[in-house]
Amino acid sequence: MKLTHDQVTHVARLASLSLTPEEEAHFAEELSQILDYVENLNRLKLPPPGLQVGDGVSGPTPLHPDIPRPSVPVEEALSNAPDRSGQFFRVPRILEEGR
Repeated sequence: MKLTHDQVTHVARLASLSLTPEEEAHFAEELSQILDYVENLNRLKLPPPGLQVGDGVSGPTPLHPDIPRPSVPVEEALSNAPDRSGQFFRVPRILEEGR
């Protein structure tokens, strides 16, 4: 598909580009090649896609049971903290008062 000068100018204007005449000629050729390639892809006879995400799953997403189990000891978790208050991490305030 060969693009005309007007079509390239229109696309450049939509993209807020100012092109020199040499650039217009260059991009006319490149865009024409891209459109030819897309046209070839559209001509391919491809089988329908296989299963998509969520196909074959009925009902809600299965959840894992919520079973408590031992975690990292508090002292170990806080051992590399730059600032702490008792058994808690201290972090800089990021919200203003009253928000």
